[in-house]
Amino acid sequence: MTASGKPFPSAQPSIVSCEDTALAARLAARDPAALRAVIERHAAALHRIAFRMTGDAHEAEDIVQEAVLRLWDQAPKLVARHPVSGQAAGALRLGGWLQRVVTNLAIDRLRRARRLSGGEVPDAEDEAPLADAMIEAGERDGIARALIAALPERQRAAIVLTYYEELPNAEAAAAMELNIKAFESLLHRARAALRQAFAAQGGAP
Repeated sequence: MTASGKPFPSAQPSIVSCEDTALAARLAARDPAALRAVIERHAAALHRIAFRMTGDAHEAEDIVQEAVLRLWDQAPKLVARHPVSGQAAGALRLGGWLQRVVTNLAIDRLRRARRLSGGEVPDAEDEAPLADAMIEAGERDGIARALIAALPERQRAAIVLTYYEELPNAEAAAAMELNIKAFESLLHRARAALRQAFAAQGGAP
């Protein structure tokens, strides 16, 4: 994200992958400037994901810090799997790698908090479409945030990555370490659960 909050101009995947691989090599060599570059480039988007999943700014900050530290620790392994040359298959995308880590960390923390509180929210199996306008309207009056926070952790992640971060299904699936079919099934259940919740709140027809 730029300072104005707008996304950086899109770049060709191969160019991004080359840049990320080179950046990972600098991390593996323990270059502090490389770590600062990663934080500047990715921290804002990662914090958004973590905050929208946990609803806690301090928790989100901890999650992002842990994800960045994991990248620092695992950079040598990433470089070994993605050499600077010959990376057409399995290209390295630091943003995608960090999204996976942040999503998994947020899910783990939500599950741990739920176990400690004894709370439980069942998965919804109903099938129903969810319009973008429904989330937008609910967000204006604060309803959407509360209803999304009540979803099971993985459903919440699917909604956040798809509707708030606007990731294509393939990228969101990768962030959750799911194949595309499994992710779309999860997103379908999440949409159905939200549709049902909005209806119960009187916010949907």
